[in-house]
Amino acid sequence: MGLQETKIESLPFVTAELNYLAPVSGKPRTYAFDPPPGEPKSTSLPEPHQVPIFDARLIADNFSLDREGFALVRHPTQVKDFYNDEEIRTVYYPAVEAFLRATLKADRVVIFDHTVRRRVEGAADIRDGGPRQPATRVHVDQTAVSGANRVREHLPDEADALLKGRVQVINLWRPIRGPLRDSPLAMADGTTIAPDDLVASDLIYPNRRGETYSVKYNPNHRWFYFPEMMPDEALLLKCYDSATDGRTRFGPHTAFVDPTTPADAAPRESIEVRTLVFHKQ
Repeated sequence: MGLQETKIESLPFVTAELNYLAPVSGKPRTYAFDPPPGEPKSTSLPEPHQVPIFDARLIADNFSLDREGFALVRHPTQVKDFYNDEEIRTVYYPAVEAFLRATLKADRVVIFDHTVRRRVEGAADIRDGGPRQPATRVHVDQTAVSGANRVREHLPDEADALLKGRVQVINLWRPIRGPLRDSPLAMADGTTIAPDDLVASDLIYPNRRGETYSVKYNPNHRWFYFPEMMPDEALLLKCYDSATDGRTRFGPHTAFVDPTTPADAAPRESIEVRTLVFHKQ
């Protein structure tokens, strides 16, 4: 049974503030390092909106990457220390690759990076400047341009051949400790996103320029979350899909402040692994 046959409005929900993109002249851009003198860190300013975010636990089996753009999966792990980079690469990476190959029936999976986040009250999200913080704006990690460019960047010798098949960028996101009550992740139902809602935005690094989607507010958007996720659960988030046959290609998501979070809840700790997923078609 798909979401279209489910009475979404009968599900439990919280009302929370999500940061959409405020209107901006020109292409939004954000520096991933200290900007040049006189330049703002970002021209992507937040436009907060109060929206209902539905508890998806009761209908968890109804979601699919190809339709809504996200899915909840059970994924136990043998990793003992998610803050040990060597253990992540030698233990976690191979397990994630094998899991995604099997789950998505992929011909090949290539992990290109990962990010560990640990929320620190009042801290800014700065690369190489302490723990990475939850991302608190509605966004998609890749665009139609940067998704394909990821293949060229990480597999340059094979890119032309690989891009003839179907390519996805899939993020596997999980809590490091649970139950996770602080700064959970909200996912938009991809079927409620209009193409004009997605605004290509530059992410400027010292040696390269990436591109993500910021998202404009649309009252038709429908949001979901899975409360109290445990460390043996993970979310699959679709960040890019080269397929143009009607399935969801981009899945907006964001961390949010859950108004029902207990005051003594442990700060969120999470890890996301970003992968290239290949199908020969």
